[in-house]
Amino acid sequence: MEFVLLVSAPLTSRTVDRKRLRQVSSKNGNLKFWMCLDQSLQGNREYYVNKRNGCNSGSQIYSSSGERLPLIPEKIVKSESLLPDNSTLSALLLYYARNGLLSKASEIWEQMLNSSFMPDAEVVSQLIFLYGGMGDFGMVAKILHQMQLKDSALLPGIYSLAISCFGKSGQLDYMEIMIKWMVSMGYSVDSTMGNAYLLYYSTFGSLADAESAYGRLKKSRILIEEEGIRALSFAYIKENKFYALGRFVHDVGLGRKNVGNLLWNLLLLSYAANFKMKSLQREFVRMVEAGFHPDLSTFNIRLLAFSRMSLLWDLHLSLEHMKHEAVVPDLVTYGCVVDAYMDRKLGKNLKFALRKLNWNDCVSVLTDPLVFEAMGKGDFHLNSEVVMEYVKKKDWTYKMIIAIYLKKKFRSNQIFWNY
Repeated sequence: MEFVLLVSAPLTSRTVDRKRLRQVSSKNGNLKFWMCLDQSLQGNREYYVNKRNGCNSGSQIYSSSGERLPLIPEKIVKSESLLPDNSTLSALLLYYARNGLLSKASEIWEQMLNSSFMPDAEVVSQLIFLYGGMGDFGMVAKILHQMQLKDSALLPGIYSLAISCFGKSGQLDYMEIMIKWMVSMGYSVDSTMGNAYLLYYSTFGSLADAESAYGRLKKSRILIEEEGIRALSFAYIKENKFYALGRFVHDVGLGRKNVGNLLWNLLLLSYAANFKMKSLQREFVRMVEAGFHPDLSTFNIRLLAFSRMSLLWDLHLSLEHMKHEAVVPDLVTYGCVVDAYMDRKLGKNLKFALRKLNWNDCVSVLTDPLVFEAMGKGDFHLNSEVVMEYVKKKDWTYKMIIAIYLKKKFRSNQIFWNY
C-alpha cells in the first residue's frame, strides 16, 4: 500500500528540526520509520528547496500558519517494515485535521479503518470536535457510524470525550447535539457527564439555561456534586440572585454531608450579601443544631456582615466562638476587625480588639472564593494584597501588614488636613 506523508519541517535552516518530527508521533511510534524519515530530509534538503521553488502551486501544500509542508518521497514508506504504526497515524490524522488538510486526514482515517489498527477513543473524539467545530456534522455522523461498525464498545467513551470537548470550548449547541445522538443510541447520561453538563451551562450559558440544565438533572435523578453546586451558585451570585441561591441550596438539601459545609455556607452567604442579619443568625443556629461544625468560611461570612454593619459586639462574640471551635483566622478575619474599627474611627483600639488573635502568625487566605464573589474584599484585604504583591516576602505577618496599613491611613489623614 502506498502512503504519502506530509511533514512540517523548516526548509530555510541549515539542519532539519528533528525534535519536531518526533513530536508528530505521540507515543514515539515506529522509531526506525522516523529515523529513516529524518535522514531522508537531511540528505535532500536542497532538493526540496529547489522543488518548492520550481513546482507549480498545485504541488505545494500549506498549513494553517502558511508554512509549506513538503512531500516525503514514497520510496521511504514502500518497505513494509517502515510502515507507520497506530500512534503515528493517529498523530498525523489530528495534525492534518487541525491544519485544515481534510482530504489528507480523510485518507488516513479510511486507511486506519481498513487496517487492523484500532483508533483510540480520545483521537476519535478530537476528530469529531474538529469536524463539529466546522459545522460538518455529516462527517461527524459518518465517523460515529464507522466506529459503531468497527468497535461499538468504544462509543460511550467517544461520546463522553466529544461532549467534554464541545463543553469546555463553550460550544453548547454542538454539545447538545452530541448528547441527543448519544441518548438516541441507547446510552445513558451518568453522574459525571451530568454534572459536567451543568458545569458547562453554568459557565458559558445564561442563568436560565443553567437552571434548565439543573432541572434536567433532577428529572434524571442524578445527584448534583460539589463542582456542579459551585458552578450554579456562582451563576446566581454573578446575577445577584441571592434569594434564588438560597432556594437552590434548600432544593439540593442542607442535610447532605458529602460536600461539607458548602451548602450551609452558601445559604448564610445568600442572607449576608443582603444583610438580612436576623435570618443570618437564625440559619447559623440551625446549622449548629443540625450537627455541622462551622469552618473558617462560615465564620468569615458572618464577620464580613458584622463588619459592614459596624456590629462590634457581634463581631467579638463571633471571634470568641472561633477560638472555642479552634478555627484559625486568616487575612479576611483580621480585615473584618480592622475595617470595622477604622470605619468607626477607633484605630487606637485595634490592639485591644485583636488581643485574642495571634499577630505573629503568617498571613494566609483560606476563605472560599465564592465569599469574595458575593461580598467583595474589604479595604484592609485589598491593600494587604497590593503590599504583599509589591514587596515579595515569604514571612509576612499580620502585625507587619496592619502596621503598614495604619501608617498609610495616618499619612492620608495628614495630607487631607494639610489641604
